Amino acid sequence: MNQQPDLRHHGDAEVRSAGLVDLAVNVRTGTPPAWLHARLAATLADLAAYPDGTAARAAVAARHGRPAGEVLLTAGAAEAFVLLARVLRPRRATVVHPQFTEPEAALRDAGHTVHRVLLTPEQGFRLRPGAVPEDADLVVVGNPTNPTSILHPAAALAELARPGRTLVVDEAFMDTDPGETQSLAAVRGLPGDVVVLRSLTKTWGLAGLRIGYLLAPAPLVAALAAAQPLWPVSTPALAAAELCSAPAALAEAERAARTTAAHRAHLLAGLAALPGVRVHGTPAASFVLVRLPDATAVRTRLREAGYAVRRGDTFPGLGPDWLRIAVRDPATTDAFLTALTKALPPPEPQPDH
Repeated sequence: MNQQPDLRHHGDAEVRSAGLVDLAVNVRTGTPPAWLHARLAATLADLAAYPDGTAARAAVAARHGRPAGEVLLTAGAAEAFVLLARVLRPRRATVVHPQFTEPEAALRDAGHTVHRVLLTPEQGFRLRPGAVPEDADLVVVGNPTNPTSILHPAAALAELARPGRTLVVDEAFMDTDPGETQSLAAVRGLPGDVVVLRSLTKTWGLAGLRIGYLLAPAPLVAALAAAQPLWPVSTPALAAAELCSAPAALAEAERAARTTAAHRAHLLAGLAALPGVRVHGTPAASFVLVRLPDATAVRTRLREAGYAVRRGDTFPGLGPDWLRIAVRDPATTDAFLTALTKALPPPEPQPDH
C-alpha cells in the first residue's frame, strides 16, 4: 500500500530551527516594507472598534475592475479553501497536482472524495488538454503553480470553465509574474462559476497577519460570506488589503516581480551548472522545483550547512527526489549554490571504454 503524502506539511516547518537561511518559504525577503509596517502599526489605535471591510473590499474590487459584490475578504487565502469545501457540494471534486496541498486537505476534511489529475515532469508540468474529467464539477488548479512554478496560459484555464462547474484558480503567486499576464482575476462572463484566489502574504511579507481574498460571481460570494464567522478579517488585515491594492503599491509589486525574475534567472543558471540537478518546465514564480538524486540526504546536508529548502515528497505527484528552492538575491543564491554543490552526492563513475 502506497503511503499518502502529508498534505498538512508546509514550508514553515522547514525553518523552525534557529539560524537557518530560509529558502523553504516563498515570502519575499525584506518585507513588509517600512511604509506598510508604519501604516499597519497606526491601525492599532482603532482596535476598540469592530472591523469594517467596506473600504478594503472597494479597493480590491477597483484593483481588479470588478463590482464589490464579487469580492470576499478572507483570513488568508487558505480560509477561502475551507469555505469552498464547506459550502460547495461537488459530485466530483478534482484537484490538479502537484500543487499547494491545502485545497485537497480542506475538501477531504469536509467529507468530499477528491480525484487527482497528476501533471508530469516529462511534459514540463503543463496542463494537458482533456486531462480534467468532463464530469468534474469542481476543479482546483494553481497559477503559477506551487511547487512547480509553472505559469499556465489563461486561455487554457478559461477552457476549463463550463456550465455546472466551479473552477477555482489559486493565484497566490500571480503577482510574482511581471504584468500578471495570465491572470483570470479581471475576466468575467466565463461559463459556470470561476473563482480566483489571491494572497497578500508572499509579496508583502504578511503571513502572520492572515489576509487574502477571492473573486467570484456575486451569488457565490454571498454564499461563502454567509459561512464566515462575524468580523472574520481584523482591522490591520483590512488596512493591508486596502493599502496593497493602491496604485503605488501595485507599482512597487511590479518592480519586485521584475527583480524576482532577474534573481530567478541567476538561480537557474547556477543550477544548470550542477551535475544531476534538473528543472522541468519553465519556472515563472518566486521559487524553483528541482529534481536531483538522493534529495532527502541532500536536504539534510544543506540544513547542516545552514540552509533550509522545501522537501517535495509531500506534494502528490512528486517523490523524495524533489526539492523546492525559494528565489533570493544573487549573493544569497551564490552562497547556497556553493553549499548545494558540496551537498550533492558524488557523480557516478564512468565505465572505461
